[in-house]
Formats: sequence, C-alpha cells, structure tokens
Amino acid sequence: MSALLTELDYPDTAHFIERRIAELLAHPDERLLVAEEDGALLGVLSLHFIPQLAVEGDFCRISYFCVNSRARSKGIGRLLESEGEALARSRGCDRMEVHCHSRRSDAHRFYYRQGYTESPKYLCKSLADDGREGDKQ
Repeated sequence: MSALLTELDYPDTAHFIERRIAELLAHPDERLLVAEEDGALLGVLSLHFIPQLAVEGDFCRISYFCVNSRARSKGIGRLLESEGEALARSRGCDRMEVHCHSRRSDAHRFYYRQGYTESPKYLCKSLADDGREGDKQ
C-alpha cells in the first residue's frame, strides 16, 4: 500500500500505514476497496461517506484512488470506481465527488470518462505545520 501511495506523491507512509488502514476500516463511514492479482496490490479506492444537513442522502467522497502504474489501462480503475459507485448508491448517496490536483491530467481524463463533471470551485486551507502543500490529490 505504501508503494502505491508513493505513486500519488505521498512518500514515507510505511511507518504509519498499517495503523491508518486499521483506523479507516474501523470507521462506519469509511470504505477501502482494493484490486489484487496473485497477492499483488494493483489498485486502491478509499471512500468517505458524509451526511448532508439539507437533504436526506449522504454523499460519497473519493479520498484516495490509485492504480499501480504498471497495471493502468486494463480496466482496474473502472472496476474499482464502479464498485465504489454501487456502494455509494446502496448507502443512499446522491453524488460522488473527488478532488483531483490540476497536474493529474491523466486522472482527469479517467474521471470524465466515468461521468464526473467539474464543480465551480474547491477551496482548501492547509492546517499542516510543516509547510507542505494542502491536499495533493
């Protein structure tokens, strides 16, 4: 998992990734979908379900989504996203959303093919003390 997150420009996760996965899996509004082949991790999709105040349904946010660079263009991302959408629908979500950094043009094309559209604006305030960029997705 750590190697896959490095492909998303999140290096150095090895020392805490097992703990974070356990915390995520214990939370009722979090889901982690993985694609594997012969024990090798090919892709991961992390979903967060968020209640809405003004409407009945929740919405689903893609927190992290990555397919191993050697396994891309083989339908793995499409399969993971489709499974995520089915899960979101089963939870009564009215939409899925993802924040995808402007430099990830290949990811943008993937999301457009899956039916995602651009929203007018996304604002971010970094709370990191170490001077890192905000959300890298």
